[in-house]
Amino acid sequence: MTLYLLFFFLFLATILGAPLFVIIVSIAMLGFYTAGIDLSNVAIELYRIANTPMLLALPLFTLAGYVLGESRTSARLVRLTYAFLGWAPNGLAIVAFTACAFFTAFTGATGVTIVALGALLYPALTENGYSEKFSLGLITTSGSLGILLPPSLPLIIYGIIAGQMNVGPAVEIKDLFYAGVFPGLLMVAALSGWSFVANRNRRIPTTRFSAREALGAVREAVWEIPLPFFVLGGIYSGYFAVSETAAVTALYVLIVEVFVYKEIPIKKVPDIMRRSMILVGGILLILGVSMASTNYLIDVEAPMKLFELIQAHVSSKLMFLLLLNILLLVVGSILDIFSALIIMAPLIIPVAASYGVHPVHLGIIFLANMQIGYSTPPVGMALFIASLKFQKPVVELYSAAIPYIIILFAAVLVITYWPWLSLFLISN
Repeated sequence: MTLYLLFFFLFLATILGAPLFVIIVSIAMLGFYTAGIDLSNVAIELYRIANTPMLLALPLFTLAGYVLGESRTSARLVRLTYAFLGWAPNGLAIVAFTACAFFTAFTGATGVTIVALGALLYPALTENGYSEKFSLGLITTSGSLGILLPPSLPLIIYGIIAGQMNVGPAVEIKDLFYAGVFPGLLMVAALSGWSFVANRNRRIPTTRFSAREALGAVREAVWEIPLPFFVLGGIYSGYFAVSETAAVTALYVLIVEVFVYKEIPIKKVPDIMRRSMILVGGILLILGVSMASTNYLIDVEAPMKLFELIQAHVSSKLMFLLLLNILLLVVGSILDIFSALIIMAPLIIPVAASYGVHPVHLGIIFLANMQIGYSTPPVGMALFIASLKFQKPVVELYSAAIPYIIILFAAVLVITYWPWLSLFLISN
């Protein structure tokens, strides 16, 4: 009876807004207590997570993203992409998708892209003949468009979780970085194609390609253009490990934004570090206690029981993947991406492995759905951020986002049923 009361109070605390890590660690401790397992397992998991070598990349890439978010990188990125793509039909829309994807890859799906790039792109889109509905939908759904592109924080977190579980083939963060490239580009290409269809009856002005403007844009962003090459080039060449790449990237970004562009005063750097580490600290704490609760679930064979339950009704791998996409889409529309990863990934990874799904491919499927869930009604986080940013009713943003969600879900199905797209680079 006492145990049921404790679970009731935990449920009540969740509704009242208690911190997620408190709920997770309480459930883990209750589970261990009822199973007669030593509660020191919780502390052991926290220690094990803290000693994970891959973990070093998380705070360093987070810091780099926060610094870029505080600078004028977004404006330089928009100018650079527009200089090279503005001449194309619907070029400004393609510029918006490309710029948002790149910016989100470094800053994470935290709403920074909508706030930073939305202020630049939304007025530019409407002034160039795009409808308000199209422009709002574009900015809202593009805020998470770079989740699959390195060095996205969700990719790193999934890599840490999958690496700790040791289910199926080994998972390394660098493999996830490679695996996300083609699926991420597919989503950008799919939305760019949609922009042609949606605006086929509109006269959207284009600009002539100007070598002078292109050169000027390159000169302005010359210090930031090498960033993708640091990440992918350094890792792919084998010259840097992921953690070393993160360190080089963070140091480079600090030097460029503070001492070269001089857009961030030195006295502001400690505050940026503090805010970025608050996010990292929250993620690490939730991650540590979540892995403790995962150990309890493994001890009571919860993943195996879940697999047996699913297999009793779903024998086909193809049907399992379809149901998985629907589940993840719903989860992504309710939880933020970090909470969804930490809570759901440990349960889904063993079950998916039983159906023969490669854990790296699963990670890309997982994050592709989270990307859509970020802007899926009724409670997708991007919808409310955009509503606040542009002072529009959230219901209006629901309507604006739906066409983009449909296109992105079609891309997710391609990613799901064509594993080669995700696994090609890591199999060569």
